[in-house]
Amino acid sequence: MGDVLNGLPEWPVIADGLAAVLLVLGSLLSTVAGIGLFRFPDQLSRMHAGTKPQVLGLLLVLTAVALAWRAWVWIPVLLLAWVLQMLTAPVSAHLVGRAGYRTKHLRPEYLYVDELADVVARQDDEGKPVSSADERTVPTPDPTDSSDRD
Repeated sequence: MGDVLNGLPEWPVIADGLAAVLLVLGSLLSTVAGIGLFRFPDQLSRMHAGTKPQVLGLLLVLTAVALAWRAWVWIPVLLLAWVLQMLTAPVSAHLVGRAGYRTKHLRPEYLYVDELADVVARQDDEGKPVSSADERTVPTPDPTDSSDRD
């Protein structure tokens, strides 16, 4: 029948073209995430740059791979890879952000709302409640820590 049936391209041509577009878009999102890791000023914004576009970028790349391979046997494997990324990226970002907050590796001037300050103020370094709940100890940057500063 050739490459064209009644003036329309066949499915393999459409699938390859769509796969190429999705692969380029997914790669661009992953590249933006990598650039954000180097360009953003503090740990919390870097963490955001590393997780948000990366998950969508991986979805686009995996969809492109599924379209390029055109084999149904790979769909569950690719779907599992994306689901595991969706489960682990937010949890790991949350844990890294919380650890960075508690170890004072953040810049408070970049925070609009500090929702974790109340929780930290009611606990000591081991996570146990402090004796006076009215005493607030909002984390401040460590003046001796020169790492991760411009």
